[in-house]
Amino acid sequence: MPFLLDTDHLSILHRRSQPECDRLVARLAQYPADDIATTIISFHELVKGWMAYLNRSRTSEHVVRAYGELEIIWRSFCKMNVISFGPEAEHWFTELRKQGIRIGTMDLRIACVGLETASVVLTRNHVDFEKVPGLRVEDWTEATTKD
Repeated sequence: MPFLLDTDHLSILHRRSQPECDRLVARLAQYPADDIATTIISFHELVKGWMAYLNRSRTSEHVVRAYGELEIIWRSFCKMNVISFGPEAEHWFTELRKQGIRIGTMDLRIACVGLETASVVLTRNHVDFEKVPGLRVEDWTEATTKD
């Protein structure tokens, strides 16, 4: 059963947001690395955010920070399993839009990759992703009774 990390879970790992990061890392460690992936859409989202920050930067410190963050993203994605957004995912996207599924474009694209690959999407955004019929969604940052 493959798992797809949504952008929000990637951000938690990147920022090392506690205690969510510890929970997520512990869950990820239970599976082979080949079972964990992300999408090119998440790369797009993260880069877009830091490019916007860079474009708004007015100090040398902010410019250096933006480029540093972009480099971290690039290097981390080079080490990850990244699933493309291809013709089949685009077909899912078109069909779901025709059905009236109204969630953000990037989230829907990630959902379509999840459907195409029969993956579980790991996200905190249950509200939107659960609108997608047939998509399996879990949040690995939540505390369990064992925590």
